[in-house]
Amino acid sequence: MASLFLYLLAFLFPMLPSSTTGGTPGSIPESIRNACHAARFASSCELALSRSSSLPSTPSASDLISAALSASSSSVPTAQSMVQSILSASSSNPRRANAARNCLEDLDLSYRRLSRSIDLSSGGRVTDSRVFASAALHYQYDCWSALKYVNSTHQVSDTMSFLISLSTLSSNALAMIAALQRFGPDLTLWAPPQTERDGYWGEVSSTVGTRNNYDVHIIRHLDIKAPDLTVCATGECDYRTVQEAVTAATDYGTKRFVIYIKAGVYRETVTVPFQKTNIAFLGDGMGKTIITGDLNSQMIGFSTYNTATVGVFGDGFVAKNVTFENAAGPKAHQAVAFRSDSDQSVLEYVEFSGHQDTLYARSLRQLYRHCRISGTVDFIFGNSAAIYENCEINVVPRQESPEKGESNALTAHGRTDPGQPTGFVFKDCVVNGSDEYVSIYRRKPGAHRVYLGRPWKEFSRTVFLNCYLEEMVRPEGWLPWRGDFALRTLFYGEFENRGPGANLTTRVSWSSQIPADHVGIYSVENFLQSDDWLPTD
Repeated sequence: MASLFLYLLAFLFPMLPSSTTGGTPGSIPESIRNACHAARFASSCELALSRSSSLPSTPSASDLISAALSASSSSVPTAQSMVQSILSASSSNPRRANAARNCLEDLDLSYRRLSRSIDLSSGGRVTDSRVFASAALHYQYDCWSALKYVNSTHQVSDTMSFLISLSTLSSNALAMIAALQRFGPDLTLWAPPQTERDGYWGEVSSTVGTRNNYDVHIIRHLDIKAPDLTVCATGECDYRTVQEAVTAATDYGTKRFVIYIKAGVYRETVTVPFQKTNIAFLGDGMGKTIITGDLNSQMIGFSTYNTATVGVFGDGFVAKNVTFENAAGPKAHQAVAFRSDSDQSVLEYVEFSGHQDTLYARSLRQLYRHCRISGTVDFIFGNSAAIYENCEINVVPRQESPEKGESNALTAHGRTDPGQPTGFVFKDCVVNGSDEYVSIYRRKPGAHRVYLGRPWKEFSRTVFLNCYLEEMVRPEGWLPWRGDFALRTLFYGEFENRGPGANLTTRVSWSSQIPADHVGIYSVENFLQSDDWLPTD
Protein backbone atom coordinates (compact mmCIF):
# COMPACT_ATOMS: atom_id res chain seq x y z
CA MET A 1 0.00 0.00 0.00
CA ALA A 2 2.99 2.34 0.49
CA SER A 3 3.63 2.64 -3.23
CA LEU A 4 -0.08 3.23 -3.90
CA PHE A 5 -0.12 5.96 -1.29
CA LEU A 6 2.97 7.64 -2.72
CA TYR A 7 1.63 7.45 -6.24
CA LEU A 8 -1.64 9.03 -5.26
CA LEU A 9 0.26 11.71 -3.37
CA ALA A 10 2.26 12.46 -6.48
CA PHE A 11 -0.93 12.84 -8.50
CA LEU A 12 -2.52 15.09 -5.89
CA PHE A 13 0.65 17.06 -5.19
CA PRO A 14 2.82 16.80 -8.32
CA MET A 15 5.64 18.90 -6.81
CA LEU A 16 6.28 16.37 -4.01
CA PRO A 17 10.08 15.76 -4.00
CA SER A 18 11.10 12.19 -4.78
CA SER A 19 13.60 12.37 -1.92
CA THR A 20 10.71 11.92 0.50
CA THR A 21 10.37 8.36 -0.76
CA GLY A 22 13.99 7.28 -0.36
CA GLY A 23 15.08 3.98 1.19
CA THR A 24 17.24 3.41 4.26
CA PRO A 25 20.78 4.75 3.67
CA GLY A 26 23.38 1.99 3.44
CA SER A 27 20.88 -0.81 2.76
CA ILE A 28 20.92 -0.31 -1.00
CA PRO A 29 23.96 -0.57 -3.32
CA GLU A 30 25.32 2.86 -4.14
CA SER A 31 24.79 2.45 -7.90
CA ILE A 32 21.11 1.67 -7.38
CA ARG A 33 20.67 4.47 -4.87
CA ASN A 34 22.26 6.98 -7.24
CA ALA A 35 20.22 5.77 -10.21
CA CYS A 36 17.01 5.99 -8.21
CA HIS A 37 17.72 9.62 -7.38
CA ALA A 38 16.26 10.21 -10.84
CA ALA A 39 12.97 8.51 -10.00
CA ARG A 40 9.80 10.21 -8.77
CA PHE A 41 9.19 7.15 -6.57
CA ALA A 42 12.65 6.32 -5.26
CA SER A 43 11.68 3.62 -2.76
CA SER A 44 9.85 1.49 -5.35
CA CYS A 45 12.76 2.05 -7.75
CA GLU A 46 15.30 0.85 -5.19
CA LEU A 47 13.17 -2.15 -4.28
CA ALA A 48 12.66 -3.22 -7.89
CA LEU A 49 16.33 -2.89 -8.85
CA SER A 50 17.52 -4.60 -5.65
CA ARG A 51 15.36 -7.60 -6.60
CA SER A 52 16.64 -7.75 -10.16
CA SER A 53 18.54 -10.93 -11.00
CA SER A 54 19.97 -9.50 -14.23
CA LEU A 55 22.16 -6.75 -12.80
CA PRO A 56 25.93 -7.35 -12.69
CA SER A 57 27.86 -6.47 -9.53
CA THR A 58 28.95 -3.14 -11.01
CA PRO A 59 26.05 -2.16 -13.25
CA SER A 60 26.28 0.55 -15.88
CA ALA A 61 23.62 3.15 -16.48
CA SER A 62 22.34 1.07 -19.39
CA ASP A 63 22.17 -2.05 -17.19
CA LEU A 64 20.12 -0.24 -14.58
CA ILE A 65 17.69 1.18 -17.13
CA SER A 66 17.21 -2.22 -18.77
CA ALA A 67 16.51 -3.75 -15.37
CA ALA A 68 14.00 -1.00 -14.54
CA LEU A 69 12.21 -1.44 -17.88
CA SER A 70 12.19 -5.21 -17.43
CA ALA A 71 10.65 -4.85 -13.96
CA SER A 72 7.74 -3.03 -15.57
CA SER A 73 7.49 -5.32 -18.59
CA SER A 74 7.50 -8.51 -16.50
CA SER A 75 4.54 -7.19 -14.47
CA VAL A 76 2.32 -6.53 -17.49
CA PRO A 77 1.18 -10.19 -17.91
CA THR A 78 -0.12 -10.18 -14.33
CA ALA A 79 -2.11 -7.03 -15.08
CA GLN A 80 -3.45 -8.63 -18.25
CA SER A 81 -4.58 -11.69 -16.33
CA MET A 82 -6.38 -9.57 -13.74
CA VAL A 83 -8.17 -7.53 -16.41
CA GLN A 84 -9.11 -10.68 -18.32
CA SER A 85 -10.78 -11.92 -15.14
CA ILE A 86 -12.78 -8.69 -14.96
CA LEU A 87 -13.89 -9.17 -18.56
CA SER A 88 -14.92 -12.77 -17.89
CA ALA A 89 -17.06 -11.61 -14.97
CA SER A 90 -18.74 -8.76 -16.89
CA SER A 91 -21.06 -10.45 -19.37
CA SER A 92 -24.06 -8.68 -17.83
CA ASN A 93 -22.34 -5.30 -17.57
CA PRO A 94 -21.61 -3.80 -21.03
CA ARG A 95 -19.81 -0.73 -19.69
CA ARG A 96 -17.45 -2.74 -17.52
CA ALA A 97 -16.87 -5.28 -20.27
CA ASN A 98 -16.01 -2.50 -22.73
CA ALA A 99 -13.63 -0.91 -20.22
CA ALA A 100 -11.91 -4.26 -19.70
CA ARG A 101 -11.53 -4.83 -23.44
CA ASN A 102 -10.04 -1.37 -23.89
CA CYS A 103 -7.77 -2.02 -20.95
CA LEU A 104 -6.51 -5.28 -22.46
CA GLU A 105 -5.77 -3.50 -25.72
CA ASP A 106 -3.84 -0.83 -23.82
CA LEU A 107 -1.81 -3.41 -21.91
CA ASP A 108 -0.94 -5.21 -25.13
CA LEU A 109 0.30 -1.92 -26.59
CA SER A 110 2.18 -1.17 -23.38
CA TYR A 111 3.97 -4.52 -23.47
CA ARG A 112 4.94 -4.04 -27.12
CA ARG A 113 6.28 -0.54 -26.50
CA LEU A 114 8.18 -1.58 -23.37
CA SER A 115 9.83 -4.41 -25.31
CA ARG A 116 10.86 -1.95 -27.98
CA SER A 117 12.13 0.50 -25.37
CA ILE A 118 14.34 -2.21 -23.86
CA ASP A 119 15.82 -3.06 -27.27
CA LEU A 120 16.47 0.59 -28.10
CA SER A 121 18.01 1.30 -24.70
CA SER A 122 20.37 -1.66 -25.04
CA GLY A 123 21.35 -0.37 -28.48
CA GLY A 124 22.18 3.08 -27.19
CA ARG A 125 19.20 4.84 -28.81
CA VAL A 126 18.24 6.72 -25.67
CA THR A 127 15.87 9.26 -27.23
CA ASP A 128 13.78 6.63 -29.01
CA SER A 129 13.79 4.42 -25.92
CA ARG A 130 12.31 7.31 -23.95
CA VAL A 131 9.58 7.82 -26.57
CA PHE A 132 8.41 4.21 -26.30
CA ALA A 133 8.69 4.04 -22.50
CA SER A 134 6.57 7.19 -22.38
CA ALA A 135 3.90 5.57 -24.55
CA ALA A 136 3.96 2.42 -22.42
CA LEU A 137 3.31 4.47 -19.30
CA HIS A 138 0.51 6.31 -21.05
CA TYR A 139 -1.26 3.06 -21.98
CA GLN A 140 -1.00 1.81 -18.40
CA TYR A 141 -2.54 5.03 -17.17
CA ASP A 142 -5.35 4.79 -19.74
CA CYS A 143 -6.06 1.22 -18.66
CA TRP A 144 -6.36 2.39 -15.06
CA SER A 145 -8.50 5.33 -16.14
CA ALA A 146 -10.88 3.09 -18.11
CA LEU A 147 -11.49 0.96 -15.02
CA LYS A 148 -11.93 4.02 -12.82
CA TYR A 149 -15.34 4.68 -14.36
CA VAL A 150 -16.58 1.14 -13.66
CA ASN A 151 -15.01 0.62 -10.24
CA SER A 152 -17.90 -1.06 -8.45
CA THR A 153 -16.28 -4.36 -7.35
CA HIS A 154 -13.29 -5.42 -5.26
CA GLN A 155 -11.95 -7.17 -8.35
CA VAL A 156 -11.77 -3.89 -10.25
CA SER A 157 -10.40 -2.00 -7.26
CA ASP A 158 -7.62 -4.55 -6.71
CA THR A 159 -6.69 -4.42 -10.38
CA MET A 160 -6.53 -0.64 -10.30
CA SER A 161 -4.17 -0.82 -7.31
CA PHE A 162 -1.90 -3.21 -9.20
CA LEU A 163 -1.96 -0.92 -12.24
CA ILE A 164 -0.82 1.97 -10.05
CA SER A 165 2.18 -0.03 -8.85
CA LEU A 166 2.90 -1.03 -12.46
CA SER A 167 2.74 2.61 -13.57
CA THR A 168 5.12 3.54 -10.76
CA LEU A 169 7.70 1.09 -12.13
CA SER A 170 7.27 2.50 -15.63
CA SER A 171 7.56 6.08 -14.41
CA ASN A 172 10.80 5.21 -12.63
CA ALA A 173 12.29 3.62 -15.73
CA LEU A 174 11.22 6.59 -17.84
CA ALA A 175 12.82 9.01 -15.37
CA MET A 176 16.10 7.08 -15.51
CA ILE A 177 16.13 7.24 -19.31
CA ALA A 178 15.50 10.99 -19.12
CA ALA A 179 18.36 11.33 -16.64
CA LEU A 180 20.76 9.45 -18.93
CA GLN A 181 19.68 11.65 -21.83
CA ARG A 182 20.26 14.83 -19.80
CA PHE A 183 23.23 14.03 -17.54
CA GLY A 184 25.00 11.16 -19.26
CA PRO A 185 26.16 7.91 -17.59
CA ASP A 186 27.53 9.50 -14.39
CA LEU A 187 24.93 8.26 -11.90
CA THR A 188 25.97 10.75 -9.24
CA LEU A 189 24.53 13.54 -11.40
CA TRP A 190 21.14 11.98 -11.96
CA ALA A 191 18.04 13.85 -10.76
CA PRO A 192 14.27 13.63 -11.37
CA PRO A 193 12.89 14.90 -14.69
CA GLN A 194 12.12 18.59 -14.99
CA THR A 195 10.07 20.65 -17.42
CA GLU A 196 9.99 24.22 -18.69
CA ARG A 197 8.09 25.23 -15.55
CA ASP A 198 11.15 24.16 -13.55
CA GLY A 199 13.44 26.18 -15.83
CA TYR A 200 14.71 23.20 -17.82
CA TRP A 201 14.20 23.57 -21.57
CA GLY A 202 16.15 20.59 -22.84
CA GLU A 203 18.87 20.33 -25.43
CA VAL A 204 18.45 21.63 -28.97
CA SER A 205 19.51 19.50 -31.94
CA SER A 206 22.41 20.93 -33.96
CA THR A 207 20.31 20.55 -37.13
CA VAL A 208 17.46 22.80 -35.98
CA GLY A 209 16.49 25.19 -38.75
CA THR A 210 18.57 23.48 -41.46
CA ARG A 211 15.79 21.47 -43.11
CA ASN A 212 13.29 23.21 -45.33
CA ASN A 213 11.98 20.54 -47.70
CA TYR A 214 11.17 17.53 -45.53
CA ASP A 215 7.47 18.21 -46.01
CA VAL A 216 7.76 17.78 -49.76
CA HIS A 217 9.72 14.55 -49.71
CA ILE A 218 7.65 12.55 -47.25
CA ILE A 219 4.59 13.04 -49.45
CA ARG A 220 6.39 12.57 -52.75
CA HIS A 221 6.28 8.82 -52.19
CA LEU A 222 2.49 8.87 -52.64
CA ASP A 223 1.65 8.36 -56.30
CA ILE A 224 -1.91 7.81 -57.48
CA LYS A 225 -0.55 6.52 -60.78
CA ALA A 226 0.75 3.35 -59.19
CA PRO A 227 -1.01 2.63 -55.88
CA ASP A 228 -0.77 -0.78 -54.27
CA LEU A 229 -4.56 -0.93 -53.93
CA THR A 230 -7.45 1.27 -55.01
CA VAL A 231 -10.76 1.80 -53.21
CA CYS A 232 -13.90 3.27 -54.74
CA ALA A 233 -17.41 3.44 -53.32
CA THR A 234 -18.95 2.36 -56.62
CA GLY A 235 -17.20 -1.00 -56.54
CA GLU A 236 -15.23 -1.11 -59.80
CA CYS A 237 -11.84 -0.92 -58.03
CA ASP A 238 -9.90 -3.43 -55.96
CA TYR A 239 -12.14 -2.87 -52.95
CA ARG A 240 -15.35 -1.08 -52.09
CA THR A 241 -14.38 -0.26 -48.47
CA VAL A 242 -11.24 1.21 -46.95
CA GLN A 243 -11.14 -1.45 -44.24
CA GLU A 244 -11.00 -4.24 -46.81
CA ALA A 245 -7.97 -2.60 -48.40
CA VAL A 246 -6.24 -2.17 -45.05
CA THR A 247 -6.85 -5.82 -44.21
CA ALA A 248 -5.31 -6.86 -47.53
CA ALA A 249 -2.17 -4.74 -47.01
CA THR A 250 1.19 -6.27 -46.17
CA ASP A 251 1.88 -7.02 -42.50
CA TYR A 252 4.90 -5.27 -40.98
CA GLY A 253 5.77 -3.69 -44.30
CA THR A 254 9.01 -1.74 -44.50
CA LYS A 255 8.05 0.08 -47.71
CA ARG A 256 5.19 2.51 -48.12
CA PHE A 257 1.94 0.67 -48.99
CA VAL A 258 -0.27 3.16 -50.81
CA ILE A 259 -4.05 2.80 -50.70
CA TYR A 260 -5.64 5.21 -53.17
CA ILE A 261 -9.16 6.12 -52.01
CA LYS A 262 -11.11 7.69 -54.85
CA ALA A 263 -13.51 10.56 -54.34
CA GLY A 264 -16.67 9.49 -52.55
CA VAL A 265 -18.27 9.11 -49.15
CA TYR A 266 -17.23 6.00 -47.23
CA ARG A 267 -19.58 5.35 -44.33
CA GLU A 268 -17.50 2.99 -42.21
CA THR A 269 -15.20 2.78 -39.24
CA VAL A 270 -11.61 1.93 -40.13
CA THR A 271 -8.87 0.41 -37.98
CA VAL A 272 -5.24 0.19 -39.06
CA PRO A 273 -3.88 -2.58 -36.78
CA PHE A 274 -0.48 -2.62 -35.12
CA GLN A 275 0.96 -5.01 -37.71
CA LYS A 276 -0.05 -2.80 -40.65
CA THR A 277 3.00 -0.54 -40.75
CA ASN A 278 3.84 2.15 -43.31
CA ILE A 279 0.29 2.34 -44.65
CA ALA A 280 -0.62 5.43 -46.69
CA PHE A 281 -4.11 6.76 -47.41
CA LEU A 282 -4.16 8.92 -50.54
CA GLY A 283 -7.43 10.60 -51.52
CA ASP A 284 -8.67 13.03 -54.14
CA GLY A 285 -8.84 15.98 -51.77
CA MET A 286 -10.33 17.30 -48.55
CA GLY A 287 -14.11 17.27 -48.90
CA LYS A 288 -13.89 14.88 -51.86
CA THR A 289 -12.62 11.66 -50.30
CA ILE A 290 -14.58 11.42 -47.04
CA ILE A 291 -14.47 8.63 -44.45
CA THR A 292 -17.32 9.25 -42.03
CA GLY A 293 -18.99 7.65 -39.02
CA ASP A 294 -21.18 8.69 -36.12
CA LEU A 295 -20.11 6.58 -33.12
CA ASN A 296 -20.25 8.54 -29.87
CA SER A 297 -19.92 8.16 -26.13
CA GLN A 298 -23.68 8.38 -25.58
CA MET A 299 -24.06 4.94 -27.13
CA ILE A 300 -24.18 2.02 -24.70
CA GLY A 301 -20.80 0.30 -24.35
CA PHE A 302 -18.82 3.06 -26.07
CA SER A 303 -16.17 5.20 -24.44
CA THR A 304 -14.42 8.11 -26.16
CA TYR A 305 -11.67 5.74 -27.27
CA ASN A 306 -14.15 3.52 -29.15
CA THR A 307 -15.84 6.31 -31.11
CA ALA A 308 -13.09 6.94 -33.67
CA THR A 309 -14.16 6.84 -37.30
CA VAL A 310 -10.53 6.04 -38.19
CA GLY A 311 -8.16 4.55 -35.61
CA VAL A 312 -4.49 3.88 -36.38
CA PHE A 313 -2.02 1.72 -34.47
CA GLY A 314 0.51 0.79 -37.17
CA ASP A 315 3.66 2.92 -37.17
CA GLY A 316 4.64 5.07 -40.12
CA PHE A 317 1.07 5.95 -41.13
CA VAL A 318 0.74 8.62 -43.83
CA ALA A 319 -2.39 10.33 -45.18
CA LYS A 320 -2.99 13.03 -47.76
CA ASN A 321 -5.99 14.65 -49.43
CA VAL A 322 -8.74 13.03 -47.34
CA THR A 323 -11.40 14.00 -44.82
CA PHE A 324 -11.91 12.06 -41.59
CA GLU A 325 -15.29 12.91 -40.09
CA ASN A 326 -17.41 12.10 -37.08
CA ALA A 327 -20.94 13.23 -37.92
CA ALA A 328 -22.55 12.46 -34.55
CA GLY A 329 -23.19 16.16 -33.96
CA PRO A 330 -22.73 18.50 -30.98
CA LYS A 331 -25.34 16.82 -28.76
CA ALA A 332 -23.49 13.51 -28.87
CA HIS A 333 -20.63 14.83 -26.71
CA GLN A 334 -17.37 12.86 -27.19
CA ALA A 335 -17.15 11.65 -30.79
CA VAL A 336 -13.71 11.12 -32.35
CA ALA A 337 -13.06 11.49 -36.07
CA PHE A 338 -9.42 10.27 -35.98
CA ARG A 339 -7.38 8.53 -33.30
CA SER A 340 -3.67 7.81 -33.73
CA ASP A 341 -1.14 5.70 -31.84
CA SER A 342 1.15 5.59 -34.86
CA ASP A 343 4.76 6.56 -34.27
CA GLN A 344 6.46 8.66 -36.96
CA SER A 345 3.20 9.45 -38.72
CA VAL A 346 2.59 12.30 -41.16
CA LEU A 347 -0.75 13.75 -42.28
CA GLU A 348 -0.84 16.48 -44.88
CA TYR A 349 -3.84 18.24 -46.44
CA VAL A 350 -6.16 16.19 -44.24
CA GLU A 351 -9.43 17.49 -42.82
CA PHE A 352 -10.60 16.40 -39.37
CA SER A 353 -14.27 17.27 -38.94
CA GLY A 354 -16.32 16.88 -35.79
CA HIS A 355 -17.44 18.57 -32.60
CA GLN A 356 -16.20 17.43 -29.19
CA ASP A 357 -12.91 15.44 -29.24
CA THR A 358 -12.45 15.51 -33.02
CA LEU A 359 -8.73 14.65 -33.21
CA TYR A 360 -7.30 12.20 -30.68
CA ALA A 361 -3.52 12.45 -31.13
CA ARG A 362 -3.09 9.82 -28.48
CA SER A 363 0.59 8.85 -28.28
CA LEU A 364 4.07 8.80 -29.85
CA ARG A 365 5.31 11.17 -32.62
CA GLN A 366 2.93 12.75 -35.13
CA LEU A 367 3.23 15.52 -37.71
CA TYR A 368 0.28 17.39 -39.21
CA ARG A 369 0.81 19.84 -42.08
CA HIS A 370 -1.65 22.03 -43.97
CA CYS A 371 -4.54 20.30 -42.22
CA ARG A 372 -7.99 21.63 -41.34
CA ILE A 373 -9.25 20.74 -37.86
CA SER A 374 -12.72 21.72 -36.64
CA GLY A 375 -14.65 21.13 -33.46
CA THR A 376 -16.03 22.54 -30.23
CA VAL A 377 -14.78 21.21 -26.88
CA ASP A 378 -11.20 19.89 -26.44
CA PHE A 379 -11.23 18.95 -30.09
CA ILE A 380 -7.48 18.36 -30.29
CA PHE A 381 -6.46 16.11 -27.40
CA GLY A 382 -4.20 13.23 -26.38
CA ASN A 383 -0.70 12.60 -25.01
CA SER A 384 1.42 12.51 -28.16
CA ALA A 385 4.35 14.62 -29.23
CA ALA A 386 2.56 16.30 -32.14
CA ILE A 387 3.43 19.25 -34.33
CA TYR A 388 0.78 21.11 -36.31
CA GLU A 389 2.26 23.27 -39.06
CA ASN A 390 0.30 25.69 -41.25
CA CYS A 391 -3.00 24.22 -40.09
CA GLU A 392 -6.44 25.84 -39.89
CA ILE A 393 -8.00 25.40 -36.44
CA ASN A 394 -11.70 26.25 -36.64
CA VAL A 395 -14.30 26.41 -33.87
CA VAL A 396 -17.85 25.45 -34.90
CA PRO A 397 -21.13 26.15 -33.04
CA ARG A 398 -21.91 23.88 -30.13
CA GLN A 399 -25.42 25.02 -29.22
CA GLU A 400 -28.51 25.44 -31.28
CA SER A 401 -29.50 28.66 -29.46
CA PRO A 402 -26.91 31.39 -30.19
CA GLU A 403 -28.00 33.47 -27.22
CA LYS A 404 -26.70 30.82 -24.83
CA GLY A 405 -23.10 31.27 -23.76
CA GLU A 406 -20.42 28.62 -24.21
CA SER A 407 -16.72 28.15 -23.53
CA ASN A 408 -14.62 26.10 -25.92
CA ALA A 409 -10.99 25.06 -25.47
CA LEU A 410 -9.13 24.09 -28.61
CA THR A 411 -6.74 21.65 -26.94
CA ALA A 412 -6.54 19.30 -23.97
CA HIS A 413 -3.10 17.77 -23.75
CA GLY A 414 -2.79 14.73 -21.50
CA ARG A 415 0.80 14.40 -20.24
CA THR A 416 0.69 12.65 -16.85
CA ASP A 417 4.41 12.45 -16.07
CA PRO A 418 7.22 15.03 -16.35
CA GLY A 419 9.45 12.40 -17.95
CA GLN A 420 7.20 12.07 -20.98
CA PRO A 421 8.64 14.00 -23.99
CA THR A 422 5.16 14.85 -25.24
CA GLY A 423 3.23 18.01 -26.03
CA PHE A 424 1.33 19.86 -28.75
CA VAL A 425 3.17 22.40 -30.89
CA PHE A 426 1.20 24.72 -33.20
CA LYS A 427 3.40 26.56 -35.66
CA ASP A 428 2.25 29.10 -38.27
CA CYS A 429 -1.37 28.05 -37.76
CA VAL A 430 -4.57 30.11 -37.97
CA VAL A 431 -7.13 29.92 -35.16
CA ASN A 432 -10.54 31.03 -36.35
CA GLY A 433 -14.18 29.97 -36.39
CA SER A 434 -16.42 28.64 -39.09
CA ASP A 435 -18.51 31.27 -40.89
CA GLU A 436 -21.51 30.25 -38.80
CA TYR A 437 -19.56 30.48 -35.55
CA VAL A 438 -18.09 33.88 -36.44
CA SER A 439 -21.59 35.18 -37.18
CA ILE A 440 -22.86 33.95 -33.81
CA TYR A 441 -19.81 35.29 -31.99
CA ARG A 442 -20.15 38.78 -33.43
CA ARG A 443 -23.81 39.00 -32.44
CA LYS A 444 -22.96 38.23 -28.82
CA PRO A 445 -19.18 38.12 -28.34
CA GLY A 446 -19.18 38.10 -24.55
CA ALA A 447 -21.14 34.85 -24.42
CA HIS A 448 -18.91 32.85 -26.77
CA ARG A 449 -15.45 32.23 -25.39
CA VAL A 450 -12.59 30.42 -27.10
CA TYR A 451 -9.41 29.40 -25.27
CA LEU A 452 -6.18 27.93 -26.63
CA GLY A 453 -6.29 25.01 -24.22
CA ARG A 454 -6.98 23.61 -20.80
CA PRO A 455 -4.99 21.05 -18.78
CA TRP A 456 -6.52 17.60 -19.12
CA LYS A 457 -3.69 16.08 -17.07
CA GLU A 458 -1.10 17.29 -14.56
CA PHE A 459 1.80 18.06 -16.92
CA SER A 460 -0.15 19.24 -19.94
CA ARG A 461 2.12 20.97 -22.50
CA THR A 462 0.94 23.10 -25.44
CA VAL A 463 2.62 25.94 -27.32
CA PHE A 464 1.56 28.29 -30.12
CA LEU A 465 4.37 29.72 -32.24
CA ASN A 466 3.96 32.41 -34.92
CA CYS A 467 0.23 31.71 -35.18
CA TYR A 468 -2.56 34.06 -36.18
CA LEU A 469 -5.26 34.20 -33.51
CA GLU A 470 -8.62 35.64 -34.51
CA GLU A 471 -10.83 37.84 -32.36
CA MET A 472 -12.78 35.04 -30.63
CA VAL A 473 -9.68 33.92 -28.67
CA ARG A 474 -10.13 35.27 -25.15
CA PRO A 475 -7.59 37.74 -23.72
CA GLU A 476 -6.90 35.28 -20.88
CA GLY A 477 -5.74 32.82 -23.52
CA TRP A 478 -6.04 29.64 -21.46
CA LEU A 479 -8.76 28.00 -19.37
CA PRO A 480 -8.38 26.08 -16.08
CA TRP A 481 -9.69 22.53 -16.00
CA ARG A 482 -10.93 22.42 -12.43
CA GLY A 483 -9.91 24.90 -9.77
CA ASP A 484 -6.12 25.13 -9.59
CA PHE A 485 -5.57 21.58 -10.90
CA ALA A 486 -2.26 21.34 -12.82
CA LEU A 487 -1.67 25.10 -12.81
CA ARG A 488 1.71 24.68 -11.10
CA THR A 489 2.92 21.89 -13.37
CA LEU A 490 1.56 22.51 -16.87
CA PHE A 491 3.44 24.44 -19.54
CA TYR A 492 1.43 26.68 -21.85
CA GLY A 493 3.58 28.93 -23.99
CA GLU A 494 3.35 31.43 -26.82
CA PHE A 495 5.88 33.02 -29.14
CA GLU A 496 5.26 35.90 -31.54
CA ASN A 497 1.62 35.15 -32.23
CA ARG A 498 -0.35 37.74 -34.19
CA GLY A 499 -3.92 38.91 -34.63
CA PRO A 500 -6.62 40.35 -32.38
CA GLY A 501 -6.60 37.25 -30.16
CA ALA A 502 -2.86 37.51 -29.50
CA ASN A 503 -3.00 40.42 -27.05
CA LEU A 504 -0.79 39.31 -24.16
CA THR A 505 -1.62 41.99 -21.63
CA THR A 506 -4.23 39.95 -19.78
CA ARG A 507 -3.00 36.39 -20.30
CA VAL A 508 -3.39 34.13 -17.25
CA SER A 509 -0.41 34.23 -14.90
CA TRP A 510 0.24 30.50 -15.26
CA SER A 511 0.97 30.71 -18.99
CA SER A 512 4.35 31.73 -20.38
CA GLN A 513 6.06 33.67 -23.13
CA ILE A 514 8.77 31.50 -24.68
CA PRO A 515 12.22 33.12 -24.86
CA ALA A 516 13.55 33.33 -28.42
CA ASP A 517 16.62 31.25 -27.60
CA HIS A 518 14.42 28.31 -26.51
CA VAL A 519 11.99 28.19 -29.44
CA GLY A 520 14.22 25.66 -31.20
CA ILE A 521 13.26 22.87 -28.83
CA TYR A 522 9.83 22.80 -30.52
CA SER A 523 11.18 22.32 -34.05
CA VAL A 524 10.37 19.19 -36.05
CA GLU A 525 14.04 18.19 -35.90
CA ASN A 526 14.20 18.50 -32.14
CA PHE A 527 10.70 17.70 -30.90
CA LEU A 528 10.02 14.77 -33.26
CA GLN A 529 13.63 13.72 -34.01
CA SER A 530 12.80 14.06 -37.70
CA ASP A 531 16.39 13.57 -38.87
CA ASP A 532 15.98 9.88 -38.07
CA TRP A 533 12.83 9.22 -40.08
CA LEU A 534 11.76 12.00 -42.46
CA PRO A 535 13.36 11.68 -45.93
CA THR A 536 15.73 14.46 -46.89
CA ASP A 537 16.12 13.82 -50.62
